[in-house]
Amino acid sequence: MKKLIQISEEEFKSFEERYRARFINSLSGFKSANLIGTVSNEGQTNVSIISSAFHLGANPALIGFIIRPDVSPRHTLINIRETGICTLNHISKDFVERAHQTSARYSLDQSEFIECELDEEYLEDFKAPFVKNSPLKMALEFVREIPIEENGTHMIISKIKSVWLTAGMLQEDGFIDLESQEVICVSGLDSYHTTSRLGRLSYAKTDKKPTWLK
Repeated sequence: MKKLIQISEEEFKSFEERYRARFINSLSGFKSANLIGTVSNEGQTNVSIISSAFHLGANPALIGFIIRPDVSPRHTLINIRETGICTLNHISKDFVERAHQTSARYSLDQSEFIECELDEEYLEDFKAPFVKNSPLKMALEFVREIPIEENGTHMIISKIKSVWLTAGMLQEDGFIDLESQEVICVSGLDSYHTTSRLGRLSYAKTDKKPTWLK
């Protein structure tokens, strides 16, 4: 067994600010990487990368994500509050650099779609922009904002209204094969990864051991 080292709260609190941010952000492991597309009431579009999207439930179908404190203007949060809608777009390997660039602090009158060379797409009558190159995208309707008092962040709960995904991703049993479209994940703040699936395991039951599915 490899030797473990301990880093106490007192120690990591003393780290230089950016070093500490990278350290703490790496602790939770691999996370989804998504682009949130929004539009203001005036028609100004915005797209921003997040690594905090999480499943909340299947019935009703709910997605949650975290937006950082709005000590400086958070255009994504402002637009969601105004319009009550947004899109969630998975990032694939072929446009990860452009997706990462959306984390730069552009001004309110600049669209990251233009600045980061990402194509807007509008599907059916949904008013918020999707990312055209994304292999899996969702139309989300705002349900609730929960302020996190401990650090000033905001949890956004949204209902999934529609899903668009690349043909072939959806399997017979409802499983979505993200790896087939080279959907990436992120660790820490800036380390992007492709995936290599070990396999799928059978539904866990108390009276039998799991088996690998074909």
